[in-house]
Amino acid sequence: MKKIISVILAAVMLVLFCACGSTSNNNNNSNDTGSGDNSGVIKAESNDSLRFVTGGESGTYYAFGSVIAQHATNNIGINVTGIVGNGSKANVEALQAFDAELAFCQSDVMAYAYTGTNLFEEPIDCFNTVAALYTEQVQIVTLNKDIKTVADLEGKKVSVGAAGSGVYFNAVDILSAYGIGDRDAEGKFTKIDATYQSFGDSADALKDGKIDAAFIVAGAPTTAITDLSTTKDVYLVSLDKEHIDSLIEKSPYYTECVIAKDVYNTEEDIETVGVGAVILVREDVSDDAVYKLTKDIFDNYEDLVDSHAKYGELSFEYATSITSVPYHAGAAKYFEEKGFTVSSVAK
Repeated sequence: MKKIISVILAAVMLVLFCACGSTSNNNNNSNDTGSGDNSGVIKAESNDSLRFVTGGESGTYYAFGSVIAQHATNNIGINVTGIVGNGSKANVEALQAFDAELAFCQSDVMAYAYTGTNLFEEPIDCFNTVAALYTEQVQIVTLNKDIKTVADLEGKKVSVGAAGSGVYFNAVDILSAYGIGDRDAEGKFTKIDATYQSFGDSADALKDGKIDAAFIVAGAPTTAITDLSTTKDVYLVSLDKEHIDSLIEKSPYYTECVIAKDVYNTEEDIETVGVGAVILVREDVSDDAVYKLTKDIFDNYEDLVDSHAKYGELSFEYATSITSVPYHAGAAKYFEEKGFTVSSVAK
């Protein structure tokens, strides 16, 4: 009898030991997944669920990104979730922190991140390019018709985007080109009364008379501006040719662009500069997932203009124009099939 009891006890202890070992392994896997060390990350071969960090709810990133995410979810067998973002810098940091697998980013900010300049003290190179989608125009918005040039902003209360954002550095570049971008030791502007607000908050502050003008860098038409124009007469400030050429020579990531007068019902076309709106992806997302996403965007863009106007601005030439950050191998494979060769990192 004692022998039988001993056997039963031994069997029970063996079962408990195996269960504890299994739990320990599961816990270790969970901890590794959240670690900043890439070697401990568990990567799904198919990446059947991707988080796409976009922008604020009043901007083009969020609106267009949500449409892209939903179409991919419905058609390629990968659940892509569009989530609100806090600007290009924060989006890159979300990729670095494993809080997202995909991100919208300005072309200038992605270059800053990859090289560790301006907004970034150290290089961040955990991401690759998927595609450049469209141009984001620098839009200087005001309700004061007497503000006709950038120089007229001197002494005025101006929103320059969120502190440390890509918009902030665009504002620095443009204000400096016109001689009013001086900043003190703390980085505060000395020739304008700067505020640091999102697109939506800037529009509200303009409507309430709390600021005189705002820098908004987004694809036109931008929701924050169109909403404002329904109740107020909106004016946009043009840049002159001399200053545009100077900006592009100093910072080649800018391109000259025009906002047609019918976009916001302005009296004339608006001359300005722009940067690229680019989709980035963590480098450890599978080639298959990135290939499918890229294919879904570009195989269908001509038929999807009704779902978002920005589809109408896509082209293979522009999509493959990025040179500052290598393309993901999955995106490179797709573009190669379409006759466009891009620089990519072998995986």
